[in-house]
Amino acid sequence: MRPDAVSVRPGHPRPFGAQALDGGVNFAVFSRNALAMTLCLYDSPEDGEAMMEIRLDPHQNRTGDIWHVLVEGLKPGALYLYRAEGPFLPERGFRFNPNKVLLDPYAKALTGEFTWDLSRARAYIPDRPEADLSFSEEDDAAYVPKCVVVDDEFDWEGDRPLNYPLRHCVIYEAHVRGLTAHPSSGVENPGTYRGVIESIPRLKSLGITSLELLPVQEFDSLDNPRKNPRTGERLRQYWGYNTLAFFAPKSTYASSRIRGAQVAEFKEMVKALHRSGIEVILDVVFNHTGEGNELGPTVSFRGLDNSIWYILDEDPRYYKNFSGCGNTLNCNHPVVRNFILDCLHYWVVEMHVDGFRFDLGSILGRDSKGRLLENPPVIEQIAEDPILRQTKIIAEAWDAGGAYQVGSFPGGRWAEWNDRFRDDVRKFWRGDHHEVRNFCTRITGSSDLYLRDGRKPFHSINYITSHDGFTLHDLVTYERKRNLDNGEGEADGHDANFSCGYGVDGPTEDPGIRSVRARQARNFLATLLLSIGTPMLLAGDEFLRTQGGNNNAYCQDNPVSWIDWSLADENRDLVRFVRELIAFRMRHPAFRRPEFFTGKDANYNAIPDISWYDPSGKAPDWARIDRVIAARIDGSRADIVADRDDNDFFLMFNASESAVRFRICPPPPDTRWHAAVDTSRPSPEDIREPGTEPVLSPQDECLLAPRSLVLLLARDPAALS
Repeated sequence: MRPDAVSVRPGHPRPFGAQALDGGVNFAVFSRNALAMTLCLYDSPEDGEAMMEIRLDPHQNRTGDIWHVLVEGLKPGALYLYRAEGPFLPERGFRFNPNKVLLDPYAKALTGEFTWDLSRARAYIPDRPEADLSFSEEDDAAYVPKCVVVDDEFDWEGDRPLNYPLRHCVIYEAHVRGLTAHPSSGVENPGTYRGVIESIPRLKSLGITSLELLPVQEFDSLDNPRKNPRTGERLRQYWGYNTLAFFAPKSTYASSRIRGAQVAEFKEMVKALHRSGIEVILDVVFNHTGEGNELGPTVSFRGLDNSIWYILDEDPRYYKNFSGCGNTLNCNHPVVRNFILDCLHYWVVEMHVDGFRFDLGSILGRDSKGRLLENPPVIEQIAEDPILRQTKIIAEAWDAGGAYQVGSFPGGRWAEWNDRFRDDVRKFWRGDHHEVRNFCTRITGSSDLYLRDGRKPFHSINYITSHDGFTLHDLVTYERKRNLDNGEGEADGHDANFSCGYGVDGPTEDPGIRSVRARQARNFLATLLLSIGTPMLLAGDEFLRTQGGNNNAYCQDNPVSWIDWSLADENRDLVRFVRELIAFRMRHPAFRRPEFFTGKDANYNAIPDISWYDPSGKAPDWARIDRVIAARIDGSRADIVADRDDNDFFLMFNASESAVRFRICPPPPDTRWHAAVDTSRPSPEDIREPGTEPVLSPQDECLLAPRSLVLLLARDPAALS
């Protein structure tokens, strides 16, 4: 576009970002401390020189702290950046540098065909003593992706967020690229939003309700300077926890290279998933940005108003680092708080997502000094916001600064990743001593964590594995992590994995060890899907995907992290086991209870809602019972919302290395106990299809194999469950 084809008017301060209008585009950006602002328009992503620069008049183009301009004749697809002028005084928290172009914080798309090189975006002279106090005059426009003006028009065909109640959900955590990047995926568009669409039949057949995606908001995948010490291969930022444009879906996850295509393709993915009955939950990273510490690049927030966007140290030259990634967003500053809410509104209203998982969510509770607040404004506002009222909000309730708030995350209706469930269940099945009481508390909804502040069992997001840590296969295979390929000397990743190799640390062909590992995998999966709370599966665990013992594969954009779908055929029996477990959970509201167990006879049928037993059939001595436990669940009015009864159930857990005989209480009148699940049995006897469960004989006892779980279901032998 030629400069003479456009005209400039003052424009409006809201909405923020670039809004395409009839006849032009309105631009609005916040900066309180900038002395001047320039809008730069470009023809091409690689251009180092703007096609047109519009220097904004502080009298005509500024309302309060908002700089704005209307460019008539500009259309969707136009490329733009900003330059902000102001004081460069790091010791006072100001880091303006007009030599560095800046991304619009509200940009809805970045140029997808661009290769980032943010080393040129450092606003100081590298290799100088106290480098960040120097001032780089290098122009970086040719090395930074451009913002794209987006046309918001899209035919949703009546689609709306599904917003399933949490207690009816089974979450599946996956990476957009990793889901289909492996050649075994067999899709036409590997590693993309459209690849996810092509994967829907697999997801649907498994029975999951909700797809939770690792960060899709735009980030620089080339910001990792390390190399694999074994191969020399350049490592990447694969997971995406270094966001730079919070409104913009990742451009390289689009199959098309057309400007802004990633927005439409993301919407297509959401619409297709919703049409198949699957929700979309996004992992969002409002705790820090990809600009890093004082030696990081100046790409957006730092160059627009560093002292407002970030929590600065007592010496404002430095950043508080509660994220472990160099900086911390100043989430409870009113400007940043509004930005977060605007962003969440955009993804819900315009992109139709169903929920969010907030990475290092405890940072949302810190004030401008980094102190934890009792009633953090942004956390409460997210919980009470009328637009987000039906949207899932899930906190990772800790941060890298020492905050740990699992069970005490403020804000009322927040759900939480329950790492206590992960660790206590791992320790129990590993055979650790004196873990029975903790195990029982976790599988019944973690009332010790969520009952006291009025939350419900479904606020506990139960998981055994996640992207961060071992896969299920590796959990039952490796005694210690294998992270050498990450280039950090194995200093990264958790050391407390509570894992076990059952005789060998790593792969083995020993049939006995392999059998134990397979059984333990079934134990973990059955425990997860039969526990009260909201279960979350890691993608690929249903067929034992491995990362070779790497428990921090954030930098492995290669087959280490990609899902090898050929394993689904190799381990088809385990896939069936998981599919039937999910279906079993969905059939039986007793495992999706909206309230905690009381241990009392709430239904006046002479049977408590839950009863605990030791193997002899007596009430357990909680101080002495070890590695074995049983429970009877009364199904009367299990679904109190629908006032619906369920079957009664008897669960037995044996984490010891020996077979254990359990005494079993009588089933309700006119019913008999049927064996529904037995993790020691081969497929298809490990889980029976409804109506095919064999009658237990004898009815009053059951011998459990070592390291196994058995679930009995009470029903009339002639009736279906």
